[in-house]
Amino acid sequence: MTDRRALLVTGAGTGIGAATAELASSKGWQVVLCGRRRGPLEAVSARTGAAVHQVDIDDGAAVDALVEAVVREFGRLDCVVANAGTMAVGSVVDTAPDDWDAVIRTNLTSVYRLTRAAVPHLVEAHGSVVGVSSIAALRSPTSTAAYSASKAGLVSLVLSIARDFGPVGVRANVVSPGWVRTEMADGEMAEFGGLHGLDVESAYAAATELVPQRRAAAPAEIAAAIVWLASDEAGYVNGANLVVDGGTVLVDAGTVPFDYRLTAR
Repeated sequence: MTDRRALLVTGAGTGIGAATAELASSKGWQVVLCGRRRGPLEAVSARTGAAVHQVDIDDGAAVDALVEAVVREFGRLDCVVANAGTMAVGSVVDTAPDDWDAVIRTNLTSVYRLTRAAVPHLVEAHGSVVGVSSIAALRSPTSTAAYSASKAGLVSLVLSIARDFGPVGVRANVVSPGWVRTEMADGEMAEFGGLHGLDVESAYAAATELVPQRRAAAPAEIAAAIVWLASDEAGYVNGANLVVDGGTVLVDAGTVPFDYRLTAR
């Protein structure tokens, strides 16, 4: 068994997952990358030296085998970062049952399966879980019925782990980002921009016009919050939902017309 702590990241091939792997590796963690696409995982591994496991997290048996493989390889498991996710656009009426099932399965049920397999090892290591949710769990964006429900469920699931397993040394916390410049977000901006004659940069600017910091986050900024929550520096942080959104959820739609006061000073 090695003295270096082991951290498993799902959805690790791009975006927040890749940035988390890079930062954690730089801080001395042994990192295990999990994802469906081997190419992006191998690219992250080449930069970090992290181990690669190509796994479909929707496959419960494969997730069980993944956790056992990590423990067998490193002799321990100290942190699980549940980052993998998917999106379907639509209201409760517009979302097809198959799409609803797919989003709930990937964004919520897979986290249940992963943490169910991992928590016994985390108890042994006095380790932690970090779930990656979204401010969509706290607010109601248009036409995100399945996504918002799945992310709200993820928050509740992770916080239940904090309550149930805190007494035996396991911490569990959530990071809820706003807009982040990821592969998924780039695709959404390209679609939105195409409808309004905007390029991707202009689409990001339009989407973040009311964000107090007037921009989307970089993946590294979300990764910093995740790795901090996994670290000993956050040793007394348990059951927190850390919102990393540039102040988005502070905005009161009813007072936006009064923003002229900002420019009138």
